[in-house]
Order: sequence, then C-alpha cells, then structure tokens
Amino acid sequence: MTAAELAQSAKSDAAPPAGLSPEAEALWHAKKGNWEEAHDIAQDIHTAMGSWIHALLHLIEGDIGNAGYWYAKARKPARGRGEIDAEWQSIATEVMGS
Repeated sequence: MTAAELAQSAKSDAAPPAGLSPEAEALWHAKKGNWEEAHDIAQDIHTAMGSWIHALLHLIEGDIGNAGYWYAKARKPARGRGEIDAEWQSIATEVMGS
C-alpha cells in the first residue's frame, strides 16, 4: 500500500485496512479525523517515527508547544499548522515506503 492509497482508504473506508503497522494505522486515523485513536496508537510507538507521528498529532490539535517537544524527540524540524497536509504526506511516504 502506498501513502496515496492509505489516504484514499481513510477518506472512503469505515475502518483501517487489516495488517497495517501501528505507524500506518495511526496515520490512517489521523487522516480520518480520529485524533484520539491516532494519539492512543502513537503513544505506544517508542521510536523516532512514533515521535514524529506524535508531533503531527499535536500540530493537528493546535498544541504547538507539545508538537515542538515531539519534533525534537524525533529529530525533525518543527512544522506550522499550515503544513499539516504536507507533513502527513511526508510521514506517510516514509512509513509506507512510497
């Protein structure tokens, strides 16, 4: 599955596809607008990627300070609220491999 297919699934499907990694599932829920579900999953991903996803979620939430903390843990540059879609795409492309 590609990042574009993941985004399309979030737009059209009621549930995430079976077999997604926790990272992809968190991104699916983020795109779907299920912030709490995405956050619950991201909290349990204790890697730089998990921190990057966690940062995105706090950016979506509007908690810029908390997002900055998670961006620092992920060793990624902090993004602004106007970059949410591009940031989701960047993360999803890395997670999905395309």
